[in-house]
Amino acid sequence: MSDVIVDTNVAVVANRQNRQVLTTCADNCVLFITAARAQHVVLLDQDDEIRTEYARALQMGRPFELGALFLLHIYQNQFNPAHVRRIDLPKSPDGSFAHFPATPQLAAFDLSDRKFAALAAKTGVAVTNATDSDWADSLVPLNAAGISVNFLCGCDKTKWFTT
Repeated sequence: MSDVIVDTNVAVVANRQNRQVLTTCADNCVLFITAARAQHVVLLDQDDEIRTEYARALQMGRPFELGALFLLHIYQNQFNPAHVRRIDLPKSPDGSFAHFPATPQLAAFDLSDRKFAALAAKTGVAVTNATDSDWADSLVPLNAAGISVNFLCGCDKTKWFTT
């Protein structure tokens, strides 16, 4: 089982919450979330900021869609290292993540995505993204800082949504 870092937007797209996402993109997210639940270890931060973000973003109506099932998988296995591994992400005195790269090119990077980037910087595991443009817009400085991004829907933002 390999480790994965799953940006919230992947689970949201797999949950079919955004009908404007291209079918191929949504299908890629469904396949990835299915594999993440069955074949991978999902990395989370020790302080539960990632899990809390998942819970806020995912619609949990019944019957459960795949993104909701992913969150249930996280809840059920949050202390089972065969499925979920919790990583300590220390913060600096100013509240920023210590492992988030302090480079001017990333100064405007979305605050809510910094926990994923810090987790990737600490573990060397790529962040998996679907339709969050911050990852595409900041790819060069992220890569320069040693942070990789797995784009399930490609790097071209113009090909993520129907027009």
